[in-house]
Formats: sequence, C-alpha cells, structure tokens
Amino acid sequence: MATSKKKFKTVDEYIDSFPPNVKAVLQTIRQTIKEEVPQAAETIKYDMPTYVFHGNLVYFAGWKKHISFYPITGEMEKNIEELSNYKTSGKGTIQFPLNQPLPLPFIRSLIQFRVREHLASAEKDK
Repeated sequence: MATSKKKFKTVDEYIDSFPPNVKAVLQTIRQTIKEEVPQAAETIKYDMPTYVFHGNLVYFAGWKKHISFYPITGEMEKNIEELSNYKTSGKGTIQFPLNQPLPLPFIRSLIQFRVREHLASAEKDK
C-alpha cells in the first residue's frame, strides 16, 4: 500500500496516494465495480475502498506489485475455475499482478457472483 499508516476518508484520497501507474489500475477497478453495481455505496472500510450492497460486497487494495481484490468466497472457489490462474489466499483474496493487464471480464464475473450471493442471502433473510 502506498501509505499504510494513513487513514483514508474517501476512495479518491486512497487512490490518489498511489503512483500514476497504480492509480490508473485502481481507477479502472473502481469504474468496473460502479458499472456492474451502480447502486452500491462506496466507502472506506478496513482502510481500503469498499462497496456495500446488501452488506459489504467487494473491496480492493493497491500494493507494490499487485492489486488485491476481496472477498473470494468458498462458493466462488468451488464454482469459478479461472481462480486457479491467480494467486489467492485463505483470507478470501485474489491478487492481480501490476505487470499484467487487468482481466476485466473476469473481475466483472467476480463482482456479478458476489451480487448473486448477496441477493440470495437477502432473499433468505426475508
């Protein structure tokens, strides 16, 4: 992360803390999320950009050599074969290396999967 000790108040402030090449990637992810879930609220949680739609939907974070995207759920791991092409962690994170093009169609599919999970959960809670 660009400035790990700083507490960010807005997504703009968070993104602006990175060098131009990383900033561009973060803006692209932000725009992709907004296109897929325009009704999601944008905020900062856990010191990173967070999108809320029937609960916390997705987060992302910039690092020195990659962008992390959260969360990857157990259901995603069972159902999305393409996850095996990327580094993931037990904490529900997938990493997109900064030295490779962003896989935007894949990121869109992850967001859509999360939306379906949240809508199904909201329906159960009725």
